[in-house]
Formats: sequence, structure tokens, C-alpha cells
Amino acid sequence: MAHIDPDSPVPKYFQLREILLDLIDSDELSIGAAIPSERELCQRFGLSRMTVRQAVDHLVSEGRLHRVPGKGTFVARPKIELALQLTSFTDDMRARGMEPGSRDLDRRIVRASAHLAKELGIAPGEEVHFIERLRTADGEPLSIERAHIPVRLAPDLAEHDLSGRSLYALLESRYGLVMDAGELTIDGGIADPSDADLLKLPRGGAVLLLQRRSFSGGVCAELGVSTYRADRYQLRTVLEMPVRRS
Repeated sequence: MAHIDPDSPVPKYFQLREILLDLIDSDELSIGAAIPSERELCQRFGLSRMTVRQAVDHLVSEGRLHRVPGKGTFVARPKIELALQLTSFTDDMRARGMEPGSRDLDRRIVRASAHLAKELGIAPGEEVHFIERLRTADGEPLSIERAHIPVRLAPDLAEHDLSGRSLYALLESRYGLVMDAGELTIDGGIADPSDADLLKLPRGGAVLLLQRRSFSGGVCAELGVSTYRADRYQLRTVLEMPVRRS
């Protein structure tokens, strides 16, 4: 059984954190399983309650554990890596073996404001489709997508049902709009009350705010503004050292 090394320069709470992570990654503590109580961990590893609590707090903040008031602390579901590539939510979830779903929240045609017109590269006042959808995976709400698409690029888009369907696939098959480039901006934020309710987050819950401009043949075909649950997503990218010039 793993143990705490009192002579190690590594803090004891961090050693316990690593032990718990090993138990989670080896499935000795499976998803949804309760971890031992603070008292049990204190006795098993000879630690103070403060040290144990510090280790557990770290894993809760990292999203590896979650607390249920009055019941205990449980192993959380793994976070979904946010795809930093030009792909639809539908294709992304299916590639992960999950069943994508959607629910229409709002669909209408609006006149482009100066800001929206600038982002889409169109004239102010031009007609734009506004599509707001709640996106789910295996029935769990994960994000709210708000798409803006110039009407001239997809004239009768409002007539098509998007339930459980990829918007990008429809744009490609119906209008020949193949998204081949894009720009993505990611910010952290706090969900507003209505978004929190839809995403089943507590009021003031953390979210990732994504703004994406998608291009087809050099033309901006969509401005997407999405709100993702920060407790279910994480970002991962490859880091490379820049080439040093002599």
C-alpha cells in the first residue's frame, strides 16, 4: 500500500494528492465512488485533518473530486478536452463515443449591428440568422451555442430542423459552405442566471466563453458565441519551444 514519506521534501498533502490520483487512475476508486472519509485518511496515512483536507481541496478544485453536502466526497467524471480545431459539436461528441443532442432555444432573423457586421464582414443592417441552442452529450447539458450566419449565404436556413443535427453538416450539404478556417477566442467567466439554469450549474458557476469566426473559402460564414461548463471541460494543447536563431 502506498504510504507517506515523512522525510521527503514533497509536502505531505501533495503526496496524499498523488496517492488518491493513483487510486482514481487505476480504477480502485471508480467514477462516482466515495473516497474514504477524512478520519479514515488521517488514520490510514498518519496525517492531520488539515493536511488531508488540503489534499482533497486541491483535487476538488482540479475537478477530479466533487463534494455532495451531507453525503461525502466522490470521484468526478473526467473532463472533456475542448477541441481546439474547426469541428462541429456533433462530430466532436460522436468521436468521443457520446450521443450529441440539442434543443432549440431561439431562432430568428436579426439586423446586423455595427459590431456584428464588423465580425462577419458584412454591411450594418444586413439580415443575419440567429440560432441559439442548448447542446447535450448523453443527455447532459454541456454548452449553449449562439450562431450568427448571414442570410444571403443560407437563405432558407430557418426552415430546416436542427434537432440532433450538425449545423456545419447542413451548411455544407445544403449551401456548399465548407468551413475550412477559423479564429477562436477563449475567456473565463461566470454564467448568468438563465444560462446557469439551462446548464444545471449553481448560480455564479464558472464557464468558458468561446467566440469563433468560421470561414468558408475566405468568407466569414459564421460567428459563434458559446458558453461551456467549466466543470466539464478542460483545455489541452501542445507546447513547442520556438526556434532560436543564431
